[in-house]
Amino acid sequence: MASRSTLLILCYFLSNHLFAQTSKPNHLYTFGHASAFIGGLYDAHISYEQIKPYGNFGLGAPDKLDGEIVIFNNKFYQTQSSGKTFEVKYTEKTPFVIINNFKSDQNINKTGPFTKSQLFQFLDSVLTKKNGMYAIHIKAKFAFIKTRAFPTITQKPYPPLAQLLPLQHFFASQDIEGDLIGYRLPSYMEGANITGYHFHFLSNDKTKGGHLIDVILNNMTIEIDELDGFSVFPPPTEAFQKFDLEKDRSSEVKAVELGKKN
Repeated sequence: MASRSTLLILCYFLSNHLFAQTSKPNHLYTFGHASAFIGGLYDAHISYEQIKPYGNFGLGAPDKLDGEIVIFNNKFYQTQSSGKTFEVKYTEKTPFVIINNFKSDQNINKTGPFTKSQLFQFLDSVLTKKNGMYAIHIKAKFAFIKTRAFPTITQKPYPPLAQLLPLQHFFASQDIEGDLIGYRLPSYMEGANITGYHFHFLSNDKTKGGHLIDVILNNMTIEIDELDGFSVFPPPTEAFQKFDLEKDRSSEVKAVELGKKN
């Protein structure tokens, strides 16, 4: 008789294959589970090859952390804790990714300058549906941008991500052009997804990236794709089946997003 973990994996990939045939526009797909990932489930369980039919735009994390992932124009890019940024092979795997087929519903041009808080305030004035789901692409000239990436974590048991904040590496650039790829997701998606604003950066020359920490930007073109649904494919692993999802990790999520504890 097949083991429970074998059956879980088989069911996952069968549903994955079938659902890929009917993947929809304006739909967000989550591979993995945000709270479980932030809680320490860093082992990859699905390849980029399996994910790429679901979209051309998104963000996530590499196997065992090892930096940050951004998906832009059908390509997957990784920024490691060294700052090195490169296109990843589709055969590599991830523990957590969100992805959609980006098609802009609204384009906005602004000159700025905008700080991070001013940018989010402006986006709030445009994204008027409190419970709406939005994918957001911002192409801009950055007077300043600060990003981060985590190093690879190999020693088990893996600590929660908030406990690894002292290990994160920060990168700062000035007078650089590039793209912010991200989302604003409503509170009812908390748990499986990271709610609120979440952006990763990719420079025009594809040599710099990471999770957005701080920014001053000018001459923006903002593209907004309003999403109308989402699907979650949780990890098909025994570790996920045993993971405590009842614990409130909202403060941990906020600390990880900001790159510091309050």
